Amino acid sequence: MRIAYLVSRYPAISHTFILREVLALRRLGAEIETFSVRRTDPHELLSAADREAFATTETIVPPRPLKLAADHAAALVSKPLRYAATLLLALRLSPPGARGVLWQVFYFVEAIALWRRCEQRDVRHVHAHFANVATDVALLAAEFGGERWSWSFTMHGSAEFYDVARHRLREKVERADLVVCISHFSRSQLMGFVTEDHWPKLRMVHCGVDPEAFRPVGERNSYGGPTRILHVGRLVQVKGHAILLHALAELARCGLDITATLVGDGPKRTELEQLAEGLGIAEKVTFTGSVGQDEIRSYYAAADIFCLPSFAEGVPVVLMEAMASGLPVVATRVTGIPELVEAGVSGLLATPGRTDEIAAALRRLAESPELRTSMGRAGRGHVIAEFELSRSAEKLGEIFGGLLRETPDRVDHEASGMLAYPAQAAGAPVAH
Repeated sequence: MRIAYLVSRYPAISHTFILREVLALRRLGAEIETFSVRRTDPHELLSAADREAFATTETIVPPRPLKLAADHAAALVSKPLRYAATLLLALRLSPPGARGVLWQVFYFVEAIALWRRCEQRDVRHVHAHFANVATDVALLAAEFGGERWSWSFTMHGSAEFYDVARHRLREKVERADLVVCISHFSRSQLMGFVTEDHWPKLRMVHCGVDPEAFRPVGERNSYGGPTRILHVGRLVQVKGHAILLHALAELARCGLDITATLVGDGPKRTELEQLAEGLGIAEKVTFTGSVGQDEIRSYYAAADIFCLPSFAEGVPVVLMEAMASGLPVVATRVTGIPELVEAGVSGLLATPGRTDEIAAALRRLAESPELRTSMGRAGRGHVIAEFELSRSAEKLGEIFGGLLRETPDRVDHEASGMLAYPAQAAGAPVAH
């Protein structure tokens, strides 16, 4: 089984789960060729695994002009009608305005380059992560490839659901051969955009983590010091860091001995540092900046509680890592999070945007080491049962294998540039 994995940037600090997925599929025998639409900044390669993935990944942009010209010449000579039809399709999918049209032309140019690289590697299936530029390019590359080509993508959310029209989710789902949904929530949202005949292609497969890589430490906080709260994620608005800082300030005013470590970097860092200063808790909050996978486990080991007060998420892998590490978690009741965190059992869930609820949950855990221990144990058990990396990779491999066995039966309509898909029974099973 040979598959091309396409990501807007690969590898990336915030997308380590994609790298793990690729490695897990390779361990199962799949031949995965990795492509990145844009080049990753070498300064973002924080682990040995990142650097190895970078070295073996082909980047489409920036292109070599002569190589790109050769790609398009080969495409135009070999399939002139399909070349024109694919370009017209790219233009039809353009968002309103000249800028949208221009970007679609760029995607077409990149898609032909991807098609040529895949042809040279005897790869006929492209899988993209996220409904962004990667899916635009994958769609067009498979469209040009024609007969015996297929494409799919993993739907994460929640950013894509903010602007369904701009991301053209309906068109992408309709044209894809397979859509992997990381949660029941994301699958249900896509079901609302497309007709019932497309529902069987929406397959639910969780992202996962390796529980052996994230193991609980011995008894936490046995030295009687402050309760240590950890957050891991990009410093961006949607992650709700300000809610966490206000909650910490409220707890400090109540006399609780607490500290917080915020792992990650982003455009909000300076503003958040200033907020911590203004709230009088700067000495209790540590901003570490970006941390690679080689180091992140030590932060989980040093924490007592993990907190993720996001306004929107998919199913956060950092929550899986924290739970696998035996940490009790405090998170918000949004999108796919309740599918991971069972409220009152493996963690506490709060209403998004409610500082008082986040503070109350943190206080409840801070004041009860026994509750922290029981929730941490339950959380690890749930991750092992439902979010284990190797089992998720096995499900994904089975789905890919079934799709690739069906692909030769597709009908190729080169003149129209449209693809017909084999019929699938409405009652076809969905992976859970």
